[in-house]
Amino acid sequence: MFDPTDLYELAADLPELTDPVLLYHFDGFVDAGNAGRLALGHLLAGSEHRVVATFDVDRLLDYRSRRPTMVFDTDRWVGYESPELALYSATDAAGTPYLVLNGPEPDREWELFVKAVTTLTERFEVSRLATLHGIPMGVPHTRPLGITMHASKPELVEEQTSSFGRVHVPGSAAALLELRLGARGHDVVGYAVHVPHYLSQAEYPHAAVTGLEAVSRGTGLVFPLDELRTAAERTTADIEEQIRASTELSTAIAGMEQQYDAFAAGSDRESLLAEPSSMPTGEELAAQFERFLAERDDEV
Repeated sequence: MFDPTDLYELAADLPELTDPVLLYHFDGFVDAGNAGRLALGHLLAGSEHRVVATFDVDRLLDYRSRRPTMVFDTDRWVGYESPELALYSATDAAGTPYLVLNGPEPDREWELFVKAVTTLTERFEVSRLATLHGIPMGVPHTRPLGITMHASKPELVEEQTSSFGRVHVPGSAAALLELRLGARGHDVVGYAVHVPHYLSQAEYPHAAVTGLEAVSRGTGLVFPLDELRTAAERTTADIEEQIRASTELSTAIAGMEQQYDAFAAGSDRESLLAEPSSMPTGEELAAQFERFLAERDDEV
């Protein structure tokens, strides 16, 4: 049997931690608006952090499905962006240490990877694990973003009305981690931020802010969000500019607002997941935004 600790290498100087929270997100699965990637990237970029453990990406990744970037200069190769999947220690705005597990989603050896994370979770006596990502929903950006919570224990989920019943979906390493750790009695919570489907392929900082605010409420960690909020405001201003310049977009968003308001009032409980024939699909709306941007580029 393979030893899961062979999948990672611990740093020489390990931090002193007391029941830390562990936040995790893996790039490569569904993450509408890049909510999870922006959120954890913001936390690591905005605070001092250090590597606690590095995973063996040569064993976990399929380079041919996600080829790393290399740099060619004139007549030779001069750089290689090596993918990194690592566990970091960081400190929140109140001085509380926590852990961040971040990097590309493993392509292989999921079960062994989960066992490896489990050994780290138990080694550092992690009190709770939390993950966040974005999911595309039929909601307008002009209304508050919703969140669907899921957790390893029912009591960890805040009171909510879920739009989902029992469904079969493609698996992910993050979901398997929650399932397996939950079976061992660990507290794991996930936050799926509802991102407007016409913005799901873009970077939408507002989704990252909403997700981190939810994580903060659930874990007690305090995150500096001013820079991320400023980015969200700029993005919203750009979106509004596009909408004002297009009657087609304005009409579509107005229709989505009516649909959302009916859902919020309880008169249409299926509307956020449905794609009524009178409404454009997320792909159609996204295409309209792309056409608008292309026209603006041509005019410059």
